[in-house]
Amino acid sequence: MSRTTISERGEGDGAGEPEERAAAGGGAGAGKPLRAPGGVALVVAAGAAALLSVGAFLGLYVRPTSDDWCALWKARDMGVLGITSDFYLTQNGRVTNAFLTGLVYSDGMRGPKLLPAFLVVALGAGLFLLARAALRALRLPFPAPVVVAAVLVLEALLFFAGTRSYQVLLWAPATISHTFPCVLGVWAVLGAVWAARARRRWARGAAVGSAVVLGTAAGTLSEPFVAMSGLIAAVAGVLCLPRLGLARDRFASVWCAAWCAGLLIGLVLLSTSPGARWRRAQQPERPLTPEELGETLRDWARMWETILGQWAYAGALAAGVLLGLALAFASPPRPAAGGRLPKGAVPVLAVLPVPLIALGSLVAAYGLRGGYGESGWTYARTWTSFLVPFLIALCGYGAWLGHRAGRRLAARPAPGGATATGPDTTAAPAAPDGLRTARLAAVVAAGAVAVACTAALVAPVQTMTTRTVARSLAWDRQDARIRAEAAAGAREATYRPLFIGGLAEPFFTPVYERDWAAQCAAAHYGVDRLNRP
Repeated sequence: MSRTTISERGEGDGAGEPEERAAAGGGAGAGKPLRAPGGVALVVAAGAAALLSVGAFLGLYVRPTSDDWCALWKARDMGVLGITSDFYLTQNGRVTNAFLTGLVYSDGMRGPKLLPAFLVVALGAGLFLLARAALRALRLPFPAPVVVAAVLVLEALLFFAGTRSYQVLLWAPATISHTFPCVLGVWAVLGAVWAARARRRWARGAAVGSAVVLGTAAGTLSEPFVAMSGLIAAVAGVLCLPRLGLARDRFASVWCAAWCAGLLIGLVLLSTSPGARWRRAQQPERPLTPEELGETLRDWARMWETILGQWAYAGALAAGVLLGLALAFASPPRPAAGGRLPKGAVPVLAVLPVPLIALGSLVAAYGLRGGYGESGWTYARTWTSFLVPFLIALCGYGAWLGHRAGRRLAARPAPGGATATGPDTTAAPAAPDGLRTARLAAVVAAGAVAVACTAALVAPVQTMTTRTVARSLAWDRQDARIRAEAAAGAREATYRPLFIGGLAEPFFTPVYERDWAAQCAAAHYGVDRLNRP
């Protein structure tokens, strides 16, 4: 049996090399601990997948609210290109955002109902493939069930652990602006990875060109994502310069530069648009005074206090530990890719995500304060741009810890106190029962924490489900009545607000002339005015 086969399946038939059997804890009874990560991962994955399935299915019960009202009638009356022009000229300049909005709402609410399922599948598949590419680059085995569990846990935490779950997953205007860009970024990186493996000039040229195009699209889609992805790409591009020894050629640096160039082009298009100028006029610019900087720092601290106060995010760390243990128990020690890195590079790369995520979230806090005022930091739907790398980093740190701990547990002691990893240990006995038990206990403990953190999300998902379904039933009854009145020739209709997810509804303000939600809802129904019940 080949070394690769043993690594992937986590089991041997006694025909492998002695050092392989020793590092894997060969001998009688060693199979149970090696299979344990896969079994525990299936339990973790089942819980997280159940929550994500509920969230995706809830999309069928999504009904219009807040910005939905405006998007519906504009997409219907103006078309995709018309709503794109409207955003550029009169709204905010986010042409990619407007184009996607027009596509999603082109068939009424069918698109917004299907969008949550698309996001769950697209983000999950992208993260899975990205994890496989990373493990392959590090010359590590690929325990598919454990990777699936880790990905599902990360998704469940992203969508349900925050304070605005409805907006992050079910409300299309927010998911288009802040959730979809993360999906776009993940798949853009995957395209670069595949092009790098192809080693063909045309493939790399296409990847660089697509980076410019996609970066430009992202630049007119979501400003928080631009800040976070731009920081990551800029630093990665510098680190991947061949002279630093982390990359063999310049492709990675060129791709990162192309992505940053696209982001810059998109930002210029957005900031110079008539719509962006109009929006800036509505909210006077705040000069970056020491007082304003201090308030921004306080907003930033409140954001992270809210995030770190949610202990369920520890599930990302636990899922990473489970993955690291699975990697350690799945294969014998082999030369790692990190062994070829320049001296001191590993600690720098390990610590780097912390300042990058901190700086990206600080830029987001400053933008939120400038765009929405003192309460801007509470717009948690915008946190997705840095929550995704935050959760990935947590999982990565957990995998590192789990791998180190797993290697120590996998190093079976030989007679005389030495470890059975050398070439002269062909007659070493099987691992002691206590060591095998410790391996199993470590796997079960990591899985238990991941399951507990996932279970903590059941209550908010249940609450969101109850409110979403109840609102859909009430909304359908009211919608049928208003449509019947409009068909009979009524020019005014009565609308009872149905609030959900902390979003605006008609009559959110006492001045009707400033009530854009009521005006857009009236345009959607084809009446002149909506009245309070």
